[in-house]
Amino acid sequence: MNRINILDTSTSNKIAAGEVVERPFSVVKELVENSVDSNASNITVEIFEGGEKLIKVTDNGEGIYPEDMEKAFFPHATSKINNIYDIFKIDTMGFRGEALASIASVSKVSMKSRTMEFDFGRDISINAGKIEYIKDAGTNVGTIVEVSDIFFNVPARKKFLKSVNREFAYISDILTRIAIANPEISFKLINNNKVTFSTYGTGDVTDVIRSIYGKSACENVIKFEEHTDIASVYGFIGNAEIAKGNRNHQSIFVNRRYIKNKVIAAAVENAFKSFITINKYPFYILFINIYPEFIDVNVHPTKSEIKFNDEREIYKLVFNSVHSALRKSLNNSFNIEIENDIKSDNKATLISESGFKFDNKTEREKVQLPIDFKQENLLMENFNTKYANESTEPIPKIPDLRIIGQFNKTYIIGENKEELYLIDQHAAHEKILFEKYINSIKNNEVAAQVLITPAVLELNNEDYILYEENSSLFKTLGFNIEGFGQNTICIREVPLILGKPDIKEFFIKVIENIRDMGSGDTIDIKYNSIARTACRAAVKANDVLSDMEMKALINELKFIEDPFTCPHGRPTIIKIGLNELEKRFKRIQ
Repeated sequence: MNRINILDTSTSNKIAAGEVVERPFSVVKELVENSVDSNASNITVEIFEGGEKLIKVTDNGEGIYPEDMEKAFFPHATSKINNIYDIFKIDTMGFRGEALASIASVSKVSMKSRTMEFDFGRDISINAGKIEYIKDAGTNVGTIVEVSDIFFNVPARKKFLKSVNREFAYISDILTRIAIANPEISFKLINNNKVTFSTYGTGDVTDVIRSIYGKSACENVIKFEEHTDIASVYGFIGNAEIAKGNRNHQSIFVNRRYIKNKVIAAAVENAFKSFITINKYPFYILFINIYPEFIDVNVHPTKSEIKFNDEREIYKLVFNSVHSALRKSLNNSFNIEIENDIKSDNKATLISESGFKFDNKTEREKVQLPIDFKQENLLMENFNTKYANESTEPIPKIPDLRIIGQFNKTYIIGENKEELYLIDQHAAHEKILFEKYINSIKNNEVAAQVLITPAVLELNNEDYILYEENSSLFKTLGFNIEGFGQNTICIREVPLILGKPDIKEFFIKVIENIRDMGSGDTIDIKYNSIARTACRAAVKANDVLSDMEMKALINELKFIEDPFTCPHGRPTIIKIGLNELEKRFKRIQ
């Protein structure tokens, strides 16, 4: 372990210093990075009440020399650099020597540490920047830091803290990034005496991915790697199966430091979209190892941004690496995909007794029906009208139509007198389900269906916290969900109106929906937004409908509140008058 020294004024003035402690996660980041720099192989982080009450970081690193304990809390005291020239060859997480001093100035801090050379350690206690005591103490080799009552002496800053769960989500997020960057270290995060996640320090990044993001993520990533004379890029990019509606599952590391960089992000996403054109963001973990002299890590107070000497070269390296890996992966499965496409083009649509469509017998046998659908036919499941107010005569918004047929297995064609109607079957059914679901929520009458086989979902830390914050919302929406161990839930009932969705996919989409909206939106906005997501259970384009099904759909559409636009604002119906048609055929002028 290098000795701690105080930087001279000339050096400290040239460092891009800034306020280190923004919120509890800043404390965790700085303390854990110190533990990483101490060559620890085990790091445990304990959090109470979102870090506001207590943050405790324990490591088995090299420790701090007894005579350096007090010095460690001086401004610009660091063991990482000696002068300004060392900034251009930094290979540690920290280097400014500001973190402990900044943390101690806004909280109560106690630190115990011992190096291998000594049989005992030292214990120091600091309250709002003032040392209360320094004494010898029995402790293991390594360091234990406890930070309590953060911002107790800065109430103006304390009031900007968010909810306990939200602050913990920030902590969990930054610790997972550090764990990914350091797979050789075993990390454990404990929240209110409950283990949230742990990694095993095997040195294999895929083991960390499995621990943090789950088995599914591990099974759907593609490895990439490429090297140049000055830099190496490697990592993992997820396929379309685990693409997300936001960028929360994207991690960029330069020399193991977690950063945010638009150029690198653009390179990965452009490479991804050149093969997989979906309106989502790819899951990826990207590492760049580069000679320190080709980057500047001293451009942002929190060290979350860096500057490359040649950004265009880095963009090219990242893009080519990801692009090549995706191309190779897709080529390997090309023959299988072609076979599936041929089968899909020639498949015969079967309608089972449950009212669901299956491609073949094998698919039918794989499906586990959520309720006894033999008691209900297709019309009762998808197009029933039992929610109509029986005491009031409903007023139709569109006239009775004579159904002519279905065009391109997507549009229903109908006529009334001298007008032709084209109805988008998916958009129309979406709107029917949307209004039905919203009304049932408002009236607290959401009908639920019991799943024969409950769906067990293992969530990452952030998603689990979002679920806990919105558990009452899910209950109102018609879900019956129970806790099922660490970050795991068991879904026993789902809204009947969903039909038979992919429960896991639907739940994750709802979570992403809530995350994107943020905490400021009202409950009504959340209901509307989630109902739009639920409407994906509607009949799709290319679904063959019988005459009876088309009539039932149109009959229900004409009695809803607004049958003319889908939940997303697209038109459901296009009306063409005879006069317009005859003009098109030049029968009239």
